[in-house]
Amino acid sequence: MELVNPGVGLIFWMIIAFGSVFFILKKFAWPSIVQALKEREQHIEEALRAADIAYEEMKKLKIDNELLLKEAKEERDIIMSEARKIREKILDDARTKANEEADRIVESARVRIQSERMAAITDIKNQIAEISIDVAEKIIRQKLQEPKEHQAYIDKVIEGKPF
Repeated sequence: MELVNPGVGLIFWMIIAFGSVFFILKKFAWPSIVQALKEREQHIEEALRAADIAYEEMKKLKIDNELLLKEAKEERDIIMSEARKIREKILDDARTKANEEADRIVESARVRIQSERMAAITDIKNQIAEISIDVAEKIIRQKLQEPKEHQAYIDKVIEGKPF
């Protein structure tokens, strides 16, 4: 029951022990603890500020990345449209050159056909002329076999009369 009803001596010694422990803690431990808490508080505040700065930088980087991505997409679209235009121009040029080449080949073929046709017509005319001369020669030889007819033909040619 002594613990429930402590004596005056016990209370006196407890107060002295508590006071001395309190004094020692206040003198030596408390400043260190308070200093450690202040340092920890400053460290936490610095970490929070650094986190805020990092967060702001990350936001800026995200915005910059979005802008760069947008610019890259726009540049890609421009390059792609230019490539399409160049492709279309190349295809149009190729079509034009092919059409010109085809027209040139057709015209060359027409000229060649015309020249071969003219050569064939000239050859046919020459052959007809040769055949006509041969036929006329044969007819004249046949008619002029007798000397009288020969002399009569010479007279007609000299007078300018037709045969």
